[in-house]
Amino acid sequence: MSLRSTLSGTGVALVTPFKKDLSIDFNALERLINFVIDGGVEYVVSLGTTGETPTLSKEEKIEILNFTYSIVSDRVPVVVGIGGNDTASVIKDLQSFPLEKATAVLSASPYYNKPSQEGLFQHYKLLAEASPIPLLLYNVPGRTGRNLNASTAIRLANEVSNIAGIKEASDDMNQFMYLLKNRPADFLVVSGDDALVLPQIACGADGVISVSANAFPKAFSEMIRLCLMGNFAAARDIHFTMLDADKLLFEENSPAGIKAFLYEKGLIENVLRLPLTPVTNELQGRIKSFLATL
Repeated sequence: MSLRSTLSGTGVALVTPFKKDLSIDFNALERLINFVIDGGVEYVVSLGTTGETPTLSKEEKIEILNFTYSIVSDRVPVVVGIGGNDTASVIKDLQSFPLEKATAVLSASPYYNKPSQEGLFQHYKLLAEASPIPLLLYNVPGRTGRNLNASTAIRLANEVSNIAGIKEASDDMNQFMYLLKNRPADFLVVSGDDALVLPQIACGADGVISVSANAFPKAFSEMIRLCLMGNFAAARDIHFTMLDADKLLFEENSPAGIKAFLYEKGLIENVLRLPLTPVTNELQGRIKSFLATL
């Protein structure tokens, strides 16, 4: 089965639950993993940036990853986030992290140092050559400060054999459609924008790696399945409800928003590691009120 088939549908970028003392709450992580799998998501993403990976040590990342494998227990594929702005360091992680049970690596573009398109090409080319499993590009310029142009992504797709797909989160529908129009037949294209995924699937996207699906796995994955079947009329009802949630989720910060939702659902403590902080009491109250209306 191709990676495009394996990772079609809804992936969820798991948060990392913390206890009040800021240590990792593995009991809560187990609850969350079971909650999203029971809710019907097609796969999970461990150590994505939604998991607050910049604040995790390498030892913690490996511990989280091994724990995730043990709880998932082959029920769904696991995609692993490994990225950074130092190519050599990312290569070391690709060679030292336990990836035998993973389906693919998702690697966010380098942040802050704003490489040229050629620099991005060479960065990803070396990562793909070092990775023991297929590599997925992750373009999120709102966080990294540099757009991975669609033409560069297509060049990587055509010239680097181990690059198997992209999570595209540029908010640029023209760029997204260029990717879909020009991708190789087996190249996975998934959305990184929960609010845009319905029209993006209408244009040919394979699915989404979602933040919202942490809290709404059943509704969100059902919406995506309806979209992939071409039943957009039924999907729209869920989509418009999720739009209201999406506004609250990202109003102040992500993953603070999704952690606020998960706290109200009784799944995790509402704790983040600095420099991130929980949402304001005012927003928390609106999130609680929104959930009460569902």
